[in-house]
Amino acid sequence: MPPVNETSFETALGERVQDMVDACTRCGKCVEVCPSVAPAGISDARPGDLIGGVLDLVRNGSGPEASRKWAAACMLSGECIKACDYGVNPRFLLAMARLGVAKSDKELTERRMIAVERYREVSRGVTMLSRLQLETEVLERLGQKSASVSMPAEPADFVFYTGCNVLKTPHIALLALDIMDVLGVTYRVMGGPSHCCGIVQLKSGDAEMSGRMGSSSMEKLSHSRLGQVITWCPTCYVQFTETILPTVERQRGSRPFEMNPFLRFLGQRLAQLKPHLQHRLEMRVALHKHPGVAGIVEAATEILKMVPGISLVDLNQPAVGLQSVHVGVLPKFKRELQLRELEAARAAGVDALVAVYHSDHRELCAHERDWPFRIINILEVVGESMGLHRHDRYKELKVMQDADQIVNECRDLIAKHSLDPQDARNFVVRVLLGDQPLPLKTSTPG
Repeated sequence: MPPVNETSFETALGERVQDMVDACTRCGKCVEVCPSVAPAGISDARPGDLIGGVLDLVRNGSGPEASRKWAAACMLSGECIKACDYGVNPRFLLAMARLGVAKSDKELTERRMIAVERYREVSRGVTMLSRLQLETEVLERLGQKSASVSMPAEPADFVFYTGCNVLKTPHIALLALDIMDVLGVTYRVMGGPSHCCGIVQLKSGDAEMSGRMGSSSMEKLSHSRLGQVITWCPTCYVQFTETILPTVERQRGSRPFEMNPFLRFLGQRLAQLKPHLQHRLEMRVALHKHPGVAGIVEAATEILKMVPGISLVDLNQPAVGLQSVHVGVLPKFKRELQLRELEAARAAGVDALVAVYHSDHRELCAHERDWPFRIINILEVVGESMGLHRHDRYKELKVMQDADQIVNECRDLIAKHSLDPQDARNFVVRVLLGDQPLPLKTSTPG
């Protein structure tokens, strides 16, 4: 338990925010490099005015409409962080501006209720889709069911933190574990809704509950021998490294671990990885890129180049956002980006469009049916070269585009996990088939 006189999370967060507001010079460089400004329709606003208005939103939730639009349109691309010469994280300030707006627009009771409903929806969606694909023992390997409460006698070198939503596309997480096994990395898997990072609560405007959720998960994640957490989800990574861990450090004087995204972790071990890439893959591939976490695109590029037989093609398409789901704050812009990338991949004659993150895969994979190339995850490429394979059941189900057929295909697991078939069908329609920003060419979910 923390000491009685410990500063509350929300108070410590407010102190961090104030320090950053004081450090901001309103130079506007963050606005000038932001890829959200043009598609949000605020290009005519002066950069200094935009960031100045954001600071007003941070302080009291009230500010110019253009600044509100900018805060709402943030795709978490991270270009603003690189542009700032004063140690300010504008991406974090935009998150705090959205928090300020939420606090101004709704009372805490309503915000807290919204957060609870959104958390339940995420939790139920993750639980349902993972159980429609996996047996109990595989779920436990991913830190779910009884594995989520067990504690090994000796801590592993690392904790592997899945986050929540990658469990909807479990072959990706399982390949990450398989690769670490081959490399001799010892790890304990944690994740899922019981290890929430608190982002749902923060987005809903409940900073204190976000801190409680994140801090609770932080305590669970702090049991590795090396004090290192390898994380898959970029949303969780940003939430922990920009909101939770620095605020807890201000509260307590230290942080319990450092985080490293899996692709960057793998990219730091290229010499160790290379001898295991023994199977040649004669493929022309293009990388679907999101630059929001520093070093991920670069690591993914180097890993693909190292796979024997892979020819990496640059489609010369915009790389924006933290992952595909974050580009959804600008729906029309997102659909246009995805369509142009698919068209560019076809024109380039690639064999596969290769994505990194789970939301990229969820949104793009069903397009494989309509285009002359595969849509796969980067770990499928690495795994195949290493002799590892995990079946992509998510894509197999989604390509069916028929809710009744999908439920029928999953009937054995529905029975084994004691799921309600109608409830399963509802989640298939809403979460599996409904996760399709750019419509497919010929059918709609039913």
